[in-house]
Amino acid sequence: MTRRVGLSARRIFGVVSAVAMLAVVSGCGLLGGSEEKPTTAAAPGKVEKATITVGLLNILDVASVHVAIQKGYFKEEGLEVKPEIIQGGAMAIPGLINGSLDISFGNWVSFFAAEAKEAAKAVDGLKLVSDGYQAKPEMFLILAKADSPIKSPKDLEGKTIAINTFRNIAELTAKATLEANDVDPAKVNFKEFPFPDMEAAVQNGTVDAAFMVEPFISRAQRTSGQITVLDAASGPTADIPIAGYATTGKFVKENPNTVAAFQRAMAKGQRDAADRPTVEPLLVEYAKVDKETASLVHFGEFPTTLDATRLQRVAGLMRTYGLLEKDFDVKPMLVTASGS
Repeated sequence: MTRRVGLSARRIFGVVSAVAMLAVVSGCGLLGGSEEKPTTAAAPGKVEKATITVGLLNILDVASVHVAIQKGYFKEEGLEVKPEIIQGGAMAIPGLINGSLDISFGNWVSFFAAEAKEAAKAVDGLKLVSDGYQAKPEMFLILAKADSPIKSPKDLEGKTIAINTFRNIAELTAKATLEANDVDPAKVNFKEFPFPDMEAAVQNGTVDAAFMVEPFISRAQRTSGQITVLDAASGPTADIPIAGYATTGKFVKENPNTVAAFQRAMAKGQRDAADRPTVEPLLVEYAKVDKETASLVHFGEFPTTLDATRLQRVAGLMRTYGLLEKDFDVKPMLVTASGS
């Protein structure tokens, strides 16, 4: 049972340059000096905390957790996972800090921004324990009404777009792709809405368009005929890492076997989440969509390992678009699985 918790060419060149720089610095410390290494999780052992609360959104991105629950992967590791529904990654961070969440799904932008500001310093910082989701075409779309005058990215200037939370992966990728299509992001307004409410907000004119993810994209297209204005996982954001699972340094230190057990179960869940026949019925159950909508959703990638070089790309884009004030090295946040 779950409960709810609370345009320039110069800029585009900057994005390309930031990504290119990652190839140069990937083998050394990004910020200079001695290189900080990721934490390594414990080898198999009795878990310190058998029941853990995990923050989740009711979206396709977290299918791997539901797969791992259904197939008994957590149970095999001595864990019981209690899902707790959140609106976005930014809202997971207070829960991790105050201990109401043990681990939470969230977008990398929110986790990196919070760690850069030392928001979780009192609990030894935020630590990343599992990858979650990576972009593919048509899984990050800005949609408008079928009869809307908005037909192209340029038409979004001066308009209001719904996003689930501010200063997250949605805002970052929206700004990057708008600018890549010669739209000044400063001339677009963003308004917060939960994903399940976006379709109605577009239909009733509360917003002009909405940044949606699956399964809400397919539902809005099928039931309301909403149209794609922009694929926010294209151009400078193609194949960008989206989100994963974080905890606190304090939780890792006090529960190393629990974290390692979670990682082993999640690796299996991530692997199996790529299988549509496995995931579609689960979407009907946890995301509350009908079978036809579940059969239409566009899948992203479910990576099975954390990779610092790949995640560093997100931090590079955040720096380019002002979501980080200075260069940020993601590697010290990683908790790598034992033996990896």
